Amino acid sequence: MKLRKVSAAAATALVLALTATACGGDNGGDSNGSGSGGGDKIKIGIKYDQPGLGLKEPDGSFSGFDVDVATYVAKELGYEPDQIEWVETKSADRENALARGDVKMIAATYSITDERKQKVDFAGPYLLAHQDLLVKADSDIKEGTDLNGKKLCSVTGSTSAQNVKDKIAPKAQLQQLGGYSECIAGLQSDQLDALTTDDAILAGFAAQEQYKGQFKLTGLKLSNENYGIGVKKGDTETVNKINDALEKMVSDGSWDKAVKENFGPANYKNEKAPKIGQIVQ
Repeated sequence: MKLRKVSAAAATALVLALTATACGGDNGGDSNGSGSGGGDKIKIGIKYDQPGLGLKEPDGSFSGFDVDVATYVAKELGYEPDQIEWVETKSADRENALARGDVKMIAATYSITDERKQKVDFAGPYLLAHQDLLVKADSDIKEGTDLNGKKLCSVTGSTSAQNVKDKIAPKAQLQQLGGYSECIAGLQSDQLDALTTDDAILAGFAAQEQYKGQFKLTGLKLSNENYGIGVKKGDTETVNKINDALEKMVSDGSWDKAVKENFGPANYKNEKAPKIGQIVQ
């Protein structure tokens, strides 16, 4: 009889252990954030080299408008800031990163375009920016056509430089580099004449203390850039949740606060918060 009691106790313990294991598997999610928080991690793609938008600070922390937006959205999805794993996502690898499942979402100055929508789904937009030019403070470049014969830089995978060449300055000499910091270095050394990308990105660089007084924006609105949060193609549920979070961010004032904190020092003249699903052509 004593032997039976021991066996029954062992069996009960085994059942409890198996049950606990099964529950843990049901409640957990993968590191990309397929769960709903509660101890899991979520991987979010951002830029590491864009002051005011997505920047990895010397102490290892992250700052910028995209970071603030993504942090707010993650909170609404059930993730605290310490549950976020920030992943550097360069422009040329954004679609692949989502397709591979490297990240759950990408908030990295990711303009919504018809071509990109063939490969990924977008929530938003959450910011309307405009393509502009950054030149040295003493540059004589004032109009887009002044770029003919000039060396124009942008990053690999970005549509900005090609837009200029196709629509404004067909004789511009395109230079595509791996990151905006490389373009900035080229401007400083006079190896490049201009950097083109979104005005929000350019304003972030121009406002940095180490670049103070060296550069200026030309103020040209060469295009409309509707920033969206990219997710894996077909993940409609996540898109809907992110859209709800973005609408809440605008309505409770957090969006305006983030704009002021990140772009205020550069006197960036931002557009008002766009409506979800409203793409400005």
